[in-house]
Amino acid sequence: MPRQQDGTGESTHERILRVAAEVFARKGYHGTGVAELGEAAGLKRGALYYHIGSKEDLLYNLSKRHVEEALERGRTVVDSDLHPVDKLRALAREHVQTIAARRDEVTVVMREMHALTGKRARQLTKLRDEYQGLFAKVLQEGVDEGVFRAADHVTVLGVLGMFNWTHVWLDVEKGPLTPEQVADRLTDIVVYGELLSPRSANRPNRTGARPRKVAAQR
Repeated sequence: MPRQQDGTGESTHERILRVAAEVFARKGYHGTGVAELGEAAGLKRGALYYHIGSKEDLLYNLSKRHVEEALERGRTVVDSDLHPVDKLRALAREHVQTIAARRDEVTVVMREMHALTGKRARQLTKLRDEYQGLFAKVLQEGVDEGVFRAADHVTVLGVLGMFNWTHVWLDVEKGPLTPEQVADRLTDIVVYGELLSPRSANRPNRTGARPRKVAAQR
């Protein structure tokens, strides 16, 4: 269907996706009615359905666009010749910068994708798993080169989950760190374990045992 544009150069379809992300993020997918979406987008019900098909189609298209764009940027990083640590840092920066720039869309994908059904749910889950696979690949590269200790499923989900959670608390306006600095700080925690001071590294833990060494896993 034709993509009409307004005076700002934004097409009607793009405006609907932007408004839907804002409303879904604020009120939730199930808490938002079609009439409310139409009013927010400045469209009557019939015109809105013409552009979106259905409310679930709207959620799917909004989520799919975001994940596909993130995949494209992530693949560029993963396919680079960077050292595994630098590659993980670059992937984290792309991830957190995307969250900062498109927080509403990210919030909707994180919180509402379970509302999708059937083929839409399967397709978006496949895209999400592909994106998760980028982090898994980088961690595995590090294991293969003797840089990282683990790249198992729990490690991958733990690392990605830490970056994902920035969509809840990251505030670009208040700072004090930029999204890139936040990504770097979190990457350092993952890679260097910066929560434990050098003086404490060899101290016995509460049970009296020394910190154990973790063998590399594949």
